[in-house]
Amino acid sequence: MKAARLYEYDPEMNVTLKIEDVPSPTIDAPTDVIVKVGAAGLCRTDLHIIEGVWKDIMDGDGALLPYTMGHENAGWVEDVGSAVTSVKPGDAVICHPLRSCGICLSCRYGHDMYCDHGIFPGLGMDGGFAEYFKTSERTLIKLNTGIMPLDVAPMADAGITAYRAAKRAAKLLHPGSACVLLGVGGLGHIALQCLKHLCGGQVIAVDREPGAQALARELGADAVLDGGPNLIEEVKDLTGGGALVVIDFVGELGVENICWKLLRQGGELIVVGYGGSIEIPTLELVVNEIKIGGSLVGDYIELVELMEMNAEGKVKMHQTEYKLANINKAIDDFKNRRFTGRGVIVP
Repeated sequence: MKAARLYEYDPEMNVTLKIEDVPSPTIDAPTDVIVKVGAAGLCRTDLHIIEGVWKDIMDGDGALLPYTMGHENAGWVEDVGSAVTSVKPGDAVICHPLRSCGICLSCRYGHDMYCDHGIFPGLGMDGGFAEYFKTSERTLIKLNTGIMPLDVAPMADAGITAYRAAKRAAKLLHPGSACVLLGVGGLGHIALQCLKHLCGGQVIAVDREPGAQALARELGADAVLDGGPNLIEEVKDLTGGGALVVIDFVGELGVENICWKLLRQGGELIVVGYGGSIEIPTLELVVNEIKIGGSLVGDYIELVELMEMNAEGKVKMHQTEYKLANINKAIDDFKNRRFTGRGVIVP
């Protein structure tokens, strides 16, 4: 089969993935499932993988490369292990990104992302930038009738990451309060749609790119700001003192040290993007009683909920399609923000 393989890390990203013929994955365990890839999302994490940001976490012993990236996957079941009963060949599925064990305490509590024995196709093992990839039965969700893998593949990570953060924010927001979304890209535009259906608060979208601003308006943002030097004052004017919740989908480039300043007293910052370092005086935390916390992808049931919202037409992915043979152009376009929303790789 064809697969896009990473051979080296480079902080400057002056490397390309190599399209190669490699052996197709095979069933090795009773719960294994081989998926024929219908589409695989291209994620900013993929850029960070190439940069080497994840090297110490996913490749500590330096033995992983070359390997096949791709952790946002949907397609059709091709083959199943002897113990698999919930899906059969031909079923259209989306794949939760983490292969969780199902028996550790975190899994028993339903916290897939905290699994003691979790493994991540596309990060640490071969993923979906290929014609086929291997996962486990536990990761799979059957797609609703009429939903194609191409339409939803990035929901497997970008979607549930945004949904998890939006769901957490919605529990805090009430009519008259405001949530600021920093970044209306592949995650931010999903979070915006989720918030509009989950709560009655005002949604303020912030992005420097005109295309992202236009998309935010199209999706129903109550206000759209360009993230210029007066952002803090603009948000405080719009909200009467600051936002109750800020969701940061950027997490670097200086944004991480602006976002907490957008909060009102008692507000909460939810950090999703990463790469930078937050610096905040402890006095600010105490006097304004603000909270700062991270948000990691999403659990299996959150992907189930998101897929229901998608099937009901409440949340749709805005994406640009690339063939697997053109994956390096897709990466370059993503790096240079030549498309809005998400990039999707199709075998």
